Amino acid sequence: MSGLSVISGPTAVGKGTVVRYLLEHFKDLHLSVSATTREPRPGEVDGVDYFFLTPDEFDLLVETGQMLEHAKVHGQHQYGTPRQPVENAINAGLQVILEIDIQGARQVRQSMPEAKLIFIAPPNWDELVARLQGRGTESAHEQQVRLETAKVELEAQTEFDHVVINDQVARCAHEVLELMQA
Repeated sequence: MSGLSVISGPTAVGKGTVVRYLLEHFKDLHLSVSATTREPRPGEVDGVDYFFLTPDEFDLLVETGQMLEHAKVHGQHQYGTPRQPVENAINAGLQVILEIDIQGARQVRQSMPEAKLIFIAPPNWDELVARLQGRGTESAHEQQVRLETAKVELEAQTEFDHVVINDQVARCAHEVLELMQA
């Protein structure tokens, strides 16, 4: 089993939780390390948490087609997925997971059309709202902005190869794994 699987979906759907479950319970899975132009936070390690690049280094990777996907976040720092480490992991026989947003998934579809795009969806809208509010990590205004974005993101699920409902983390993770292996 080797290849690239993109895991995406709206805010608060539990993408990160599902990916962590997969990495903890199954071997031969590799989470892609993103690149960023922001400074490392205390305790972050270059090449483990992120590849920390200067804006010029990042721009060069974009200009030379060495990024599978990239975006400028909040008008400040750039984030993206370097192509070479992903290809190296696939060539080593690993199943690579990219946990990225909808726009990034669209870019990967263009740059690596053989990738499997898996959309994680909530059981229903009310559950998504409850999860976002239950996190308690965003202000009421930020929650509203994220929910407006989630509505748009949910409409994009038809662009994906598969849609998996995250009604229970272990069940969802097992279904995602089966799709990755198919």
